[in-house]
Parts: sequence; structure tokens; C-alpha cells
Amino acid sequence: MLALQSHVDSGISISRFRIPLPELRSNDRQNRSWDEESNAMKREIMMGYATYTGTKRNLAALAAAQWRILLTPESWRPSTVKYLRHHGFRYAIDNGAWSAYQKKEEWDQELFEKLLKKMGRDADWVALPDVVCGGISSLRRSIAWVPFVLGRTTRALIPVQDGMVDEDVQALLGPRIGIFVGGSTEWKLRSIPRWAALGIKRRCWVHVARVNTKKRINLCSSVFVDSFDGTSASRFASSLPRLEMARRQLVLIGGE
Repeated sequence: MLALQSHVDSGISISRFRIPLPELRSNDRQNRSWDEESNAMKREIMMGYATYTGTKRNLAALAAAQWRILLTPESWRPSTVKYLRHHGFRYAIDNGAWSAYQKKEEWDQELFEKLLKKMGRDADWVALPDVVCGGISSLRRSIAWVPFVLGRTTRALIPVQDGMVDEDVQALLGPRIGIFVGGSTEWKLRSIPRWAALGIKRRCWVHVARVNTKKRINLCSSVFVDSFDGTSASRFASSLPRLEMARRQLVLIGGE
């Protein structure tokens, strides 16, 4: 386990770094709260992010359903900025490591930095660079990038990977550093409830990657995950209504 220092009110101390952090926008806070009347945890509609697509029909469907866009270094273009702003899309930024891993290519650091510098300021969050299925080596890479990323955006998410446990990251977590549940598919599905519980405990954002089925959306919603992403809604407009129905199910648990 890495020795980490916890965050403080005006910044985050990580090793020798102290990073001044901007205030979060009011609609960027966690979409879950405690209902005193029913003595239960309740949540608003979980946020869905779809990978950016150039297909206008699919983008129009996503806009109508109030989904947000997940930008990746390889999908982003300068024209993307104008389009997203014109249509009022909110967005988040992925680091592109998963795509490089699938293609068996080296991760393109330069493309990520270019995207972050151009679009980071208004992003809901940015996934810190990681090593897919890399465990503690992935965490070391993510931590090394915290000063650079949080200097250019409001919230950064630590990708948790196969082999990582709560104690590896919990001291870092807070309003401006959250959890991005990645890793192998089997490990991710098995560990979602554990990371969601940690997010509630630490009051941090929890996002789950690669969620493309109603069953997986229901799993995320049932444990109060804040957001998820997937490619299905951006590739196939016909799949959006089914996924949207699952996303909009409000959850209320714990009451009598």
C-alpha cells in the first residue's frame, strides 16, 4: 500500500505537491443524499456519458435524452469544441489508455495533454492516466499526474484496477479526487459495490467505465454510482431508449 496524505480544505497534499483547487460548480456535486423523513439514501438520475461520435443523428438523440459526452484523445478534434458548445453538451475526458490497450499500442501522452489543455477547464472530470489492469503500478502513474491534471480541471478521477483495494486510494479521495472503476471486465463487475461504498464514505465521485447493458446500468444505480459511460448509445441510436429507461430509474433504499 502506498503512503498517502489526505486532502485538506484549500488543496490536496500529495508527497511534496500542494495544489490550489477551484470551487466545484453546484451541479457538479454528488447526485446522492440522505432523506431524513424516510431514513434512507436516495439518488437523483445517474449521469450517462456516451463516447463522442460524429454521427449527427446519434448526437441529437443523446442531446434529447440529456446524456453527456466522453471525450477521448483519439476521438477529439478542434471542431468538436464548437459542436459541443453549440448544442449545450456537458462532457468529461478519458485518458485514452483503454483504447491503446485494446489496439496493443503505446499510450499517446501528447494527445492527452493537448485535449486536457484545450478542454479540461469545463470538463465535469478527467480520468487520470493509468495502466490498464496494472494494479499499484497504475496507481503510481495516476498519482504522478495529479498536479498537472488538477491544474487544468476541477475534478480528477483515479482509475482503480485489478488488484487494488480501498486502502490504496481512500486517503486521496474527496470532493475533487474521485474513483474511475476500470480494469478487466470480470474484476470491475465484481468490485463495483465496494468502490461505490467507498465513494459514499469519502463523499467523492464514482464513475464506472464500459457500461453498455441495462443489467450493468441497474447494478451501478443500485449501489449509488454517480455516472457511467459506454459506446452503445453513441454507436446505435436504437439502443438508447432501453439504456435511458434503466438510467432514469430512481432508487430509494434503506427505509422502512
